[in-house]
Amino acid sequence: MSIPNTIAMKRRPTHPGEMLREDFLPDYELTTTALAQAIGVSRQSINELLRERRSVSPEMALRLARLFGNSPEFWLNAQRAVDLWDAAQAIQNDVARIRPLHVV
Repeated sequence: MSIPNTIAMKRRPTHPGEMLREDFLPDYELTTTALAQAIGVSRQSINELLRERRSVSPEMALRLARLFGNSPEFWLNAQRAVDLWDAAQAIQNDVARIRPLHVV
């Protein structure tokens, strides 16, 4: 049994790459290259994430959490929100046709 979420988001949630680009990098005065070096990944990986062409993986979430002193769940929850919103938009008509079950 669950409680239905009846409030639909009107806009796409903020992508973790946008959070990094707009909030974290300026606040910590980091460049793309400096961030990549600090967490031990390629500059291309960071660039793709910042351009919202790549999702935050569990491994990336662990690296970012360690660097910025927050939790991996922060990064994964932000990515999950984007993924769910995108999926809901893609199959909304199919989902609308599903009839919910009720306990007899």
